Amino acid sequence: MSFHLCAGTGPGLLLRLFLVFATVSVVVDGMNLWPMPKSVNYGSQTLYLSKDFKLRTEGSYYADGLGILQDGFSRMVDIVVASRAIGPNVTNSHVLAGIVVEISSSDDTLNFGIDESYKLFIPSTGYPLFGRIEAKTVYGALHGFQTFSQLCHFNFTTRNIELHLAPWIIDDQPRHYQTLTVMKNVIDAMAYTKLNVLHWHIVDTQSFPLEIPSYPKLWNGAYSYSERYTMAEAAEIVLYAQKRGINVLAEIDVPGHAFSWGIGYPSLWPSSDCQQPLDVSNEFTFKVIDGILSDFSKVFKFKFVHLGGDEVDTRCWMTTPHVKKWLDKHGMNESKAYEYFVLRAQNIALSHGYEIVNWEETFNNFGNMLSPKTVVHNWLDVGVAPRVVAAGLRCIVSDQNNWYLDHLSTTWQQFYMNEPLTNITNHEHQKLVIGGEVCMWGETVDGSDIEQTIWPRAAAAAALWTPFDKLAREPRQVTSRLAHFRCLLNQRGVAAGPITGGGRAAPEEPGSCYKQ
Repeated sequence: MSFHLCAGTGPGLLLRLFLVFATVSVVVDGMNLWPMPKSVNYGSQTLYLSKDFKLRTEGSYYADGLGILQDGFSRMVDIVVASRAIGPNVTNSHVLAGIVVEISSSDDTLNFGIDESYKLFIPSTGYPLFGRIEAKTVYGALHGFQTFSQLCHFNFTTRNIELHLAPWIIDDQPRHYQTLTVMKNVIDAMAYTKLNVLHWHIVDTQSFPLEIPSYPKLWNGAYSYSERYTMAEAAEIVLYAQKRGINVLAEIDVPGHAFSWGIGYPSLWPSSDCQQPLDVSNEFTFKVIDGILSDFSKVFKFKFVHLGGDEVDTRCWMTTPHVKKWLDKHGMNESKAYEYFVLRAQNIALSHGYEIVNWEETFNNFGNMLSPKTVVHNWLDVGVAPRVVAAGLRCIVSDQNNWYLDHLSTTWQQFYMNEPLTNITNHEHQKLVIGGEVCMWGETVDGSDIEQTIWPRAAAAAALWTPFDKLAREPRQVTSRLAHFRCLLNQRGVAAGPITGGGRAAPEEPGSCYKQ
């Protein structure tokens, strides 16, 4: 999940707080998994491992030059089989043929602090059936193998290896649902800081927690039954924010980051092996988007809706037969299909009266095709914003090097000194930069640490409220003021950390709040 805080340029400050929700899960008590993963969802189907259980790596960026992945897979198979004589394959549709491993980093350097997270998906329907592990590094995949091995059991009667309680969805990367109380507390602190847009990335790969009356099975993809928001609760948040002068910008991130959609409606997945991006060839996909935005329009009244569009890996569209056939019929390659999807989603949003925000990848790939009502959300390349406004489009700037709150080593001084108008000298172009956004992706925050991770660094970015010619040119000139404001936040019940450290810092020694 994520939080984005956005502070806007000029007198109309634009602040966004962005929540990305993760894993679809129910915590399972009493299951024989050790250690228990952070989140687990399971079903009731028994699967049978194929005697020719395969490892597949399409979509992975990891070349396995040292054989780490293959060796780990072989070890896993060995401990599952345990030198037993396996009987003939079961001749039904419940045979698990293998596992697909997708690793997003090519680096296999092992050192302290390496990302060892993984996600494990075991479907119960489809043909052929393949499990899936997604990991940042090969070492996360190895942990996924270990968990997979614990799901497998030898049946002494049939002489088959069985995997019970499929489908399984296991997330061993810490991600979090935020309660209404936590969200309201953050909104209060935003109001104290004059940050005025809450950007709620309410849906993502791992979780679909929001009730959508038009398609009531979508929130089957929530973390758990209790970690959901009704539409009435969403309206409550909107009203709570409105009363504090804060707009709520809702986001559905399409076509990528949408695995959770298929929990309730599996036909949104191109196949059991291609569970995101959403199926571009299926008209039902766009009917669902239309239904979501129709329901959104009744609650989220801000003029903008965020449609995402970032980090879309379209390769499995080309390897899914019915999607590939559709692409060929329409004369599209995967890049044109990505463009088609984004533009069609934009038109749906426009039909509901929204203007659109899309992440910068859409501009980088087909900027001249975007609706003139598009706001490009820049987060990757510091050179994108000048190109966006030169093209006549509006822009929100979120510099990941200086304005990502989950980067705990980024200091408040960096937040303060970051300037969205860098290299934009034309006055008319400057007007098209409608805001800056400080972002906290929420992999490592929940109700226990969220406030001291956001504050006071996000408040430093609220300097965008200040006219440019009144800004201090050196952070040390405003240190005492920010320290005072941080103590004011504490006095108002906001757990803002000391300014002497990075994110989530603790006081170094006894002393006055104003000196920490």
